[in-house]
Amino acid sequence: MTATPRTLSATALVLALGSALSMAAVSTAAQAGDKMEKCFGVALKGHNDCAAGAGTTCAGSAKTDYQSNAWKLVPEGTCVTLESKTSSTGFGQLQAFKAKS
Repeated sequence: MTATPRTLSATALVLALGSALSMAAVSTAAQAGDKMEKCFGVALKGHNDCAAGAGTTCAGSAKTDYQSNAWKLVPEGTCVTLESKTSSTGFGQLQAFKAKS
């Protein structure tokens, strides 16, 4: 089956729209950056935002779920309400912590 000009135009439109939406999401996240905070112990394996200590290097490097020295950016004020199975309180922390055994 050969692509027609109409098919190519529709594909180009979909790709352009997807790119525009991605750029809008990035700029929205950047604007919200001042209303975000680092939350330790809530990231799932491979889904942390950046380094926090030994065992992490940067985004996506958490070796385990709820790793106590790996953080995730969350809306300000919500960290201590998010589940953390490694925290002594059971909730995210604003600083790296020693995981409970």
